[in-house]
Amino acid sequence: MRRRTRSASQCLRARPRIDGGGAPREERKRKRRGGRATERGAESCGRKRPRGAPAGAPAEVEDRADYFDGLPDDLVVSVLSKLSSSARRPLDLISAMLTCKRFHGLGHHPLVLSKVSAGCLGVRANTWSDSSHRFLKRCADCGNLEASYMLGMIRFYALENRGSGASLMARAAIGSNPAALYSLSVIQFNGSGGSKTDKDLRAGVALCARAAFLGHVDALRELGHCLQDGYGVRRNVAEGRRFLVQANARELAAAMTSWPAWQKQPRQAAAAAGATSPGCCPLLSDYGWNVPAPAPHPANRFLVEWFRERGWPAAAAAEGLRLCSYSGCGRPETRRHEFRRCSVCGVVNYCSRACQALDWKLSHKSECVPTDLQALDGDGAPAGDDVAPAVDGAAGTD
Repeated sequence: MRRRTRSASQCLRARPRIDGGGAPREERKRKRRGGRATERGAESCGRKRPRGAPAGAPAEVEDRADYFDGLPDDLVVSVLSKLSSSARRPLDLISAMLTCKRFHGLGHHPLVLSKVSAGCLGVRANTWSDSSHRFLKRCADCGNLEASYMLGMIRFYALENRGSGASLMARAAIGSNPAALYSLSVIQFNGSGGSKTDKDLRAGVALCARAAFLGHVDALRELGHCLQDGYGVRRNVAEGRRFLVQANARELAAAMTSWPAWQKQPRQAAAAAGATSPGCCPLLSDYGWNVPAPAPHPANRFLVEWFRERGWPAAAAAEGLRLCSYSGCGRPETRRHEFRRCSVCGVVNYCSRACQALDWKLSHKSECVPTDLQALDGDGAPAGDDVAPAVDGAAGTD
């Protein structure tokens, strides 16, 4: 029987490999590539692609775009707190909160609201609304002393809610806020919100001394005049003079820090002629200096704008109530003859000796003309302690 043998050409001939499904190798490779593409598509559908990443972006780009979402909330709150404490106007914080939803949510964190600066809280009278009131109230509830003081001033003088305003200012004063301590001393000196018998000169001097200890310039000036005049405290002219010089020195240091360019102004000729350059106040004219007029606190600026835009109420004008004549104060009277008038002309009136000294150096020195004070009273009677001493006699060196 002949055996069939395979030739060499038959042995070297390629035969197709058949797998379990009967598909050749090329078809199986195609299937594997399609399966991997399907798996990648499922993963990309399960993960939210960032807005800026293209459709075919690799996984490394997608991971880099998610780094901000991975930051802890404590770190973001700390950054926003630094921003709110250094902001100079409300728009700085508002712009940051409108950047994204996360900033908007964490911007209302109690830690952020407790650090908001006075400049960022400086709402204007023409934009005052219920939302502004709620924002100040929320900051005050979070422990912000500047917000408590500002909202207290607005409620006490502008909205005429005396009890709530005094309570908020007292809360800020307990936290050693210098502006709140000084404002409460002015209220005690004048008996604001009550009758004439509600004046407490000793309490006013104590509050003013505490504010002066914390470096408040107006409180230093007020305490110096009280010591020189013996108002609410034993008279001590030398000690009063020391406080006045210290107030001027602090004011000069603040002016040099905030505006170094004032040194370049030609002031020697103006000082020799007894005049000042526009926008400057000769608080240190005795020493040959002209410094810029101090910028009012945002709370005082609000009161000035509030009564300027809305006008002094006709009912208050009919009762003889007046505003403080110093342009940077804005405090109104709460009863008739509450503020002290100039003892020389009797035309201007001031809530405090600090406002009187500032306005005297700024403008009233060139406008004051002696008149008969009794002729200014409607009933012809003297005004009593409603008359303030002349500044050029008691505090001309300020």
